[in-house]
Amino acid sequence: MAFVIFALQLVLYILLLPMYLLNFLGVWNWICKKWFPAFLSRFTVTYNRQMASKKRELFSNLQEFAGPAGKLSLLELGCGTGANFKFYPSECRVTCIDPNPNFEKYLIKSIAENRHLQFERFVVGVGENMHQVADGSMDVVVCTLVLCSVKSQEQILREVCRVLRPQ
Repeated sequence: MAFVIFALQLVLYILLLPMYLLNFLGVWNWICKKWFPAFLSRFTVTYNRQMASKKRELFSNLQEFAGPAGKLSLLELGCGTGANFKFYPSECRVTCIDPNPNFEKYLIKSIAENRHLQFERFVVGVGENMHQVADGSMDVVVCTLVLCSVKSQEQILREVCRVLRPQ
C-alpha cells in the first residue's frame, strides 16, 4: 500500500511540475489573474441557473435593510463577474471590491445587463483591508463563495462590521 501511495504522489508531482515551474518563474499568478475571470464568467451562467431560486430567496429581503433615505447601499465583497446583480433590488447602489482587477471588464458587462441597479464603483482590494470604503457607509455586505478562500475570515468580518451602517 505504501508503494501505491508513493507512486501516486510521484505522478501528482510530475503532473504539477509545470505549475511549480511557472510559479518559480513568477508568471503563475499573472496567468491565474488573467484566466480566472474568463472561466468564472462562463461558470456563473450555469451556477446561477442552478441556484436562481435559492439566490432569489436569500436576497429577497435586502430592501428591508435600506437606510433612512430608502436607498440600499450594498457592498459586494469578492464580486467576481457580478453574478449576483440580477438578484438585487431595483435602485440598489452597488459598490464592488475584488482583489483581481481583471474582473472589471466583466462587471461592466454585467452592469449593462442589470440596468435596475445603480453602480457606484469597483475597488481593487481585499476584504481583510477595505480602507477604500468609509466607516458605516453600507447597509448590506454580500459575499458569496468568498470566505472559503481568504487569508483571515476574522479580519474580513471585522472590516464588514466597520463598513456597515449602525442600526
